[in-house]
Amino acid sequence: MPTASSSDRPPTAVFSTAQLTSIITTILRNPASSPSSIFPELSSYLPYLTPSVIHSVLSSPLLHRHPSTLLSFLSLAQSHSPLGRNITPLPLAPLISLLSSLIKSHKFNDAKRILHAQILSEHPHHHLHRHLLHPSPPMPPPTKVFLDICIFSYCRAGWPHLGVQIFKKMKRNRMLPNVLAFNTLLTSLVKTSPYSHSVSFCTELFHDALKIGLLPTVVTCNILINGYCLVGKLKHAMALMEKMEVDFKLKPDNATYNTILTALCKKGRFQDVRNMLSDMKSKGLYPNKTTYNILVDGYCSMGLLKDAASIVQLMFQNNMLPDVWTYNMQISGMCNQGMIDEAFRLKAEMEGLKMFPDVVTYNTLINGCFEAKKSSEALQLVNEMREKGVRLNQVTHNIMIKWYCKEGKMKDASEEILRMEEAGCSPDCVTYNTLISSFCKAGNMAEAFRIMNQMAGRGLKMDTVTLNTALHNLCLERKLEDAYELLSSARRRGYIVDAVSYGTLIVGYFKEENVKKAMNIWDEMKEKEITPNLITYNCLMGGLCKLGKTDLAISKFNELLEIGLVPDETTYNTIIHGYCWEGNVEKAFQFHNNMVQKSHFKPDIYTCNILLSGLCKEGRVDKAINLFKLWVSRGKNLDIVSYNTIITGLCKEGRVEETFNLLTEMEEKNIVPDSYTYSPILNALNDAGKTKEAEELLQKFRTRETNQPTLLPVDADAGKSKTDSQSPDMNFQRYSERIDELCARGRYKDAMSVFNEQTEKGIPIDKSTYHTLMIGLLKRRKSVTKTDHSA
Repeated sequence: MPTASSSDRPPTAVFSTAQLTSIITTILRNPASSPSSIFPELSSYLPYLTPSVIHSVLSSPLLHRHPSTLLSFLSLAQSHSPLGRNITPLPLAPLISLLSSLIKSHKFNDAKRILHAQILSEHPHHHLHRHLLHPSPPMPPPTKVFLDICIFSYCRAGWPHLGVQIFKKMKRNRMLPNVLAFNTLLTSLVKTSPYSHSVSFCTELFHDALKIGLLPTVVTCNILINGYCLVGKLKHAMALMEKMEVDFKLKPDNATYNTILTALCKKGRFQDVRNMLSDMKSKGLYPNKTTYNILVDGYCSMGLLKDAASIVQLMFQNNMLPDVWTYNMQISGMCNQGMIDEAFRLKAEMEGLKMFPDVVTYNTLINGCFEAKKSSEALQLVNEMREKGVRLNQVTHNIMIKWYCKEGKMKDASEEILRMEEAGCSPDCVTYNTLISSFCKAGNMAEAFRIMNQMAGRGLKMDTVTLNTALHNLCLERKLEDAYELLSSARRRGYIVDAVSYGTLIVGYFKEENVKKAMNIWDEMKEKEITPNLITYNCLMGGLCKLGKTDLAISKFNELLEIGLVPDETTYNTIIHGYCWEGNVEKAFQFHNNMVQKSHFKPDIYTCNILLSGLCKEGRVDKAINLFKLWVSRGKNLDIVSYNTIITGLCKEGRVEETFNLLTEMEEKNIVPDSYTYSPILNALNDAGKTKEAEELLQKFRTRETNQPTLLPVDADAGKSKTDSQSPDMNFQRYSERIDELCARGRYKDAMSVFNEQTEKGIPIDKSTYHTLMIGLLKRRKSVTKTDHSA
């Protein structure tokens, strides 16, 4: 039988598997051999290795105490034998033998590496996993340490659910898992599936671990707290932080506080943020750079830029330099507020501190410039990126494509996609969704579906944005049943349905005044544990208020507060508008005053116009004028809707003389009167018999409007808020022709009725028709006046 001395000659076909195994085993056992020196001795045998030989060597009891040598042999077999990487997956016997050897020698990282390769190569069969759950002789059952490492490896491979099954086996067998393995399992579950049901599952696992005696660490609690914050369960997060100290005798660290601070900032709960910072300092912890950046990001996201700037100043005072992330957040906040010049000033400040703007800085500024209609500055920034060696990424190209689509330059958008691919950036879901949305808005559904097919052909899965774009356009076309069918089948099509998906249909059904169906959609969303966001709540409350169900909207308002959402101006204005719509202005003012005192509500021009309209509709014009003057005295701007509302109210009470002062004031403020400024004044003058003044005013209006567009916009509700965005799909020409016909026949009163109907429905008015009607009414008034005199 050949021995190690025969290794100087090449093996021949006469060597059996057992003989070759014996030779290699002898070489590997040689005390003079080391993992780094075995290649020369094995090199002549490597080309003749077979799977059987490799498996036999790895399973050899004689080599069980030589794990490093076994690893070197496996590496040589993979790199120099004809089998190459096809050696894996290994059969269970040699795999478990090798892993046991590594674990006994505390070579845990090597064991994890071997396990990771095995798990990936076994997929989707997972033979090892079946053995771990149901071991069968002659292989020994896995040890606790072996199972710990397997939990880690399955999580690392992206299959935490398989790790969960191993953990549950350990729990049944009263085997206490290693806390690091358990932490890895929780982290993987939270990251892989950050949804409410996954976090609830993590809570269940946490309690199971406590029952079998696992002592959690600060990291364990931080992982679970992060999960709670990701799904908006702030009460659970804060309760666990308290439990850390009381039940587990653990001290929350900066990571604990930073996680909760992030969630509080996202919800705009800045009083709670201040309380949390005070609590943090009382326990001997001080904000680090991450803490400050969280605060800067939170304030910028809510548009509180002065507060964000004060945090940055605090950083400087504490000898802590802001980083690129700090500046990027501030620049983003400035751009969101349209403060482009200030954003560029921050960029210059960065550069002065030797901080080089990165691709995020440039992308934020480029997008901000496009939004501010400063396309030349945006394109200059793109050139600057190229000059300074900052590589354009997918986001940069997508911003350019979005802008081209907004401008209707679809050819330029297509060319940008070609440049994107030439630069090595593949179009992604955002790219295609932008194009799909643009074609849908243009009514070109055929091209939109062609892009969808192209997207699928490139292996890109259509995401939620694609679904929501399609739902939105179906609702615009009033194809609500088709939209609901698409929503119902979305999961089968591979979409992830979110709050926006449901909110789109809710808005659609409210526009059709189908309250029952809208509320059914809302209930269905809650049943599927899809958490409504603020926009969804705003849509629901807006629909309820417009249909005279403000009390139900208030219950939803209280509900959103209970789950930790922070109302915005649209939320408050929706409720105020609802009360005014129902003629309950007192309740509107009570709600307004309470929200100003108890929350961060800052009334805007829409709030003012809603209240002015509500007061005037109830005939409380003097109170409306007082509110109007109060708003002006506080230095707040008023718009044409504000003036038109007051003018209409005064004219209804016959106080037409007071309106002329308002007209003068409008001219001083460069607010150009429109047809809805003049119309009530002309009617009031006409009713008062002041036809001469009416003719002079009409002539002034006609002169002013000579160079204006042909169509006059209609705002049937002068106090209309941002929440009331429904635009009727009616043909203004039918109304114009009817008014012209009635005026030609001298039926001016009937023509005025048609005009009022048109106004109430928000349908645009042709100026020539408007002039015809006004002249006709003046003629009618003169005729009536002459008849009265002759009588």
